[in-house]
Amino acid sequence: MKTFTKCLVAALWSLALVWDASAAVRIKDVTSLEGVRDNQIIGYGLVVGLKGSGDTMRNSPFTEQSLQSMLDSMGVNVRNANLRTRNVAAVVVTANFPAFIKKGARIDINVSSLGDASSLSGGTLIATPLMGSDGKVYAVAQGGLAVAGFSEQGQAQSLSEGIATSGMIPNGAIVERELDDDFINLPSFVLQLSNPDFNTAVRIADAINAFSRERYGLMLAKERDFRSVVLQKPGRVSATRFIAQIEGLVIQPDTPAKVVVDERTGTVVIGNNVQISTVAVTYGSMVVRITENPVASQPQPFSRGGQTVVLPQTDITASQDGGSLSIIGGTDLQTIVSGLNRIGLRPSGVISILQTIKSVGALQAELVIQ
Repeated sequence: MKTFTKCLVAALWSLALVWDASAAVRIKDVTSLEGVRDNQIIGYGLVVGLKGSGDTMRNSPFTEQSLQSMLDSMGVNVRNANLRTRNVAAVVVTANFPAFIKKGARIDINVSSLGDASSLSGGTLIATPLMGSDGKVYAVAQGGLAVAGFSEQGQAQSLSEGIATSGMIPNGAIVERELDDDFINLPSFVLQLSNPDFNTAVRIADAINAFSRERYGLMLAKERDFRSVVLQKPGRVSATRFIAQIEGLVIQPDTPAKVVVDERTGTVVIGNNVQISTVAVTYGSMVVRITENPVASQPQPFSRGGQTVVLPQTDITASQDGGSLSIIGGTDLQTIVSGLNRIGLRPSGVISILQTIKSVGALQAELVIQ
């Protein structure tokens, strides 16, 4: 009997470990390091080489001015010329400037039409400075565009697919300036939670302290609030190595009980911690059919002034299916889903049921309707 009990306890412990392992995630997947982020840069430029699908100079005067300025800088005087080219388009260039990036590195850029160009397909972006919010140039972009959509037009018909007035250039910008970097000299760091939660913040701090106490003999983490955890860097290890060690630790995040409903698409997402108090639910669908059977009325034979008229005749029938009473209630997600499936509802029916259950106070979760 003792052997059987030991085996049973061992089996249950193994199942618990498997369950915890399946729910555990790395700290790096649920947090981000405060101050380590991308920055936005933007620029204005010209795309050339278009096949007659560029800006019209009359409707986009800034394109003509930019083209004249570019040619002037190259020694070509076109100030008094009447430009009518359709192979040029004014564009806005945007990009994300990653943290810790160095001079000479390349980044991806996005290009979007600013005028009335119909397509940027086949165009080439000429050298465009990209500036930050401080007005300084951090990168220069240039290269051939990759456009996913297309737009073609004939005399009587046009065909388009996707967005032909925007595209991207992979590795299209070269970094010319670096951001100030004092990361290696920071004495402390702050981990920001992607999904703020008090329990998750405490679990992250406990996991880090358990590791640091064994590795460095110190407790280096302290939860500051439900959104952040403060770390102290040990003196005998680099900041990069320490953060790499911390990010690899695994925890089991706590999630709030929440149900998200998208009425436009009929999507319902139920969190794992959602509970429904035991309720009885009935749901039926009523079908109303309206049939029009007009009848022609003829005048009496040999009657004077008689006319044939059409008299309306309407038949209305109503039928209702379903209406059976089902009991829904449970302490876990599987029980809730099984109860809703037992009724055999469509997504619209599930949304109505959840809204009604929330109204009577039986849904022990936050209901978010989008």
